Amino acid sequence: VWKLSIVKMSHENSSTITELVLVGFSNHPQTELPLFFLFSLVYSANLFGNTAVIILVAVDSSLQTPMYIFLCHLAFLNIFFSTVVVPKMLFNFLASRKVISYNFCIAQTYITLFLESTECFLLAVMALDRYVAICYPLRYLLIMIWPVCMTLALGAWIIGFFASVVPLYLIILPLCGPYVVDYIFCELPILLHMFCAVTSLQETVMAIGGAGTVLFPFLLIILSYLRILVAVMKIDSVKGKKKAFSTCTSHLIVVTIYYGTGLIRYMRPKSLYSAEGDKLISVLYAVIIPMLNPFIYSLRNKEVKEGMRRVMGRYKNETK
Repeated sequence: VWKLSIVKMSHENSSTITELVLVGFSNHPQTELPLFFLFSLVYSANLFGNTAVIILVAVDSSLQTPMYIFLCHLAFLNIFFSTVVVPKMLFNFLASRKVISYNFCIAQTYITLFLESTECFLLAVMALDRYVAICYPLRYLLIMIWPVCMTLALGAWIIGFFASVVPLYLIILPLCGPYVVDYIFCELPILLHMFCAVTSLQETVMAIGGAGTVLFPFLLIILSYLRILVAVMKIDSVKGKKKAFSTCTSHLIVVTIYYGTGLIRYMRPKSLYSAEGDKLISVLYAVIIPMLNPFIYSLRNKEVKEGMRRVMGRYKNETK
């Protein structure tokens, strides 16, 4: 069905596009139903886990500290990103016509680029928070006051917007047929091959933007953890060192998974590139990682576990 749509749409002018073919995993029709159920469970776990983190921090005053405020922003971002991508993917698993409207495709491109950029800056802000907490423990609460936390968090969103959405608006071009997106959602690197012009300028802007939104926050994270490592090495007791490292473990795991996925996607040799491989990687960072983040932070964190016990205990007492 979708092959017939390609022929029809390839004769249309780009200004009259109403929909594009979204291939997804339709090349493997036998996997679509199992993937529908699997990704439905993962998406549900994502919504539950990230929403639970936000609610827990909102109702438990002991968790209303800078680290958990930033974690709430990350949880909201995870829900937002997956909701932009996953419901449409689930719908197409069951649909006979694997299509996406042109407007929603462009919206996906803008929103996912914005959220990917913002996540990089949020992870850098969270690393900065850990740096201040470990290197300046006595002044931590004086430095990371509420206005500073809000400025850092909102700054990550604002910088993410101006570093991604604005440049994309300036360089995006009309699309040329065949209007086929061989991916699980619409993303700039995929649409780049569909632009109706030479894309050397767009590729240059993407490279500069990538350096600013990915490498710069990554360098901040590396520098923060180098300073943290130096500070921890100066602690005399083994117990003190373990306690300092334990406050960073969850964030380090999330950063490693997030940037590790990006390195695999963009830095692997060209001989290893494949459309199906790129789809699997995109599933990892668009579906799996947003679901894992709240569980990584909660399962390895005593404060979160204690907060959950307090909230559950309070709820049981109120229901008696």
